[in-house]
Amino acid sequence: MRALIQRVQWGRVTVAGRSVAEIGPGLVILLGVGPADNDKQVEYLVDKIANLRIFEDQAGKINRSIQDAGGQALVVSQFTLYADTRKGRRPSFTGAASPEYAAPMVEKFVALLQSRGVPTRMGEFGAHMLVEIANDGPVTIWIES
Repeated sequence: MRALIQRVQWGRVTVAGRSVAEIGPGLVILLGVGPADNDKQVEYLVDKIANLRIFEDQAGKINRSIQDAGGQALVVSQFTLYADTRKGRRPSFTGAASPEYAAPMVEKFVALLQSRGVPTRMGEFGAHMLVEIANDGPVTIWIES
């Protein structure tokens, strides 16, 4: 499982001109699922992201988690995080899980993050989405399970 997280002032997902999800300050999480991923990887990533200290405290030091900061999360499923660009000029996505396998894993990730007290919204799985963010910092971090 792979996640690209971005600390944001706000994030929004639209599909065909229709607003699907929107958050204020927090994290936009681009989430990729591999075919061998399981509940253990989901739990690891949720724990890591929920407790990762990447928000500023009162002294301006990056010392608070999304939970400490009272932030929100926006999860966007993104199979392209499994792109293999080693050969040729066209990426291969054969390393990504099938949509039938990935969709429930993404939903599990969202539910577990919500159970940690992080208000979480989700993009629309499998749709062509417009993802808008205001990256804060900028802070962008890659995490793999």
